[in-house]
Amino acid sequence: MSDMPQMTLDDLAENFALFDDWEDRYRYIIDLGKKLPPMPEAEKTEASKVRGCMSQVWLVVLPDPGPPKRLTFHVDSDAHIVRGLAAVMMIIFSGRTPEEILAIDADGIFARLGLDSHISPNRRNGVASMIATIQAMARAA
Repeated sequence: MSDMPQMTLDDLAENFALFDDWEDRYRYIIDLGKKLPPMPEAEKTEASKVRGCMSQVWLVVLPDPGPPKRLTFHVDSDAHIVRGLAAVMMIIFSGRTPEEILAIDADGIFARLGLDSHISPNRRNGVASMIATIQAMARAA
């Protein structure tokens, strides 16, 4: 996430708490998505497409051999809110070891942020697909 400083989950939760309503939080999520580095068109392939998302989402893993081995993810979407949710996924998962990624309680994090009850069922399915793809990449690493 080259245009934004390294953000932690606690930073994200604190920022969410600053907003009084969900309209402002959605704008913030969209702004996070705008700060994702652009994905080269060559990486937007059928192989990198996340299945199960209504919007188009592409996700690639960039392993850092370490030690310890860490996985950094590159993600993009053709929808602003989904790109923002993908940025949230990068804050949660990117730059961690495969073991750390597999130990993350993504549902608990989404509940902590309030996203579990404030995104549509279709978007929840897409987020679940992104999480499953990231976890599969961590298992394969």
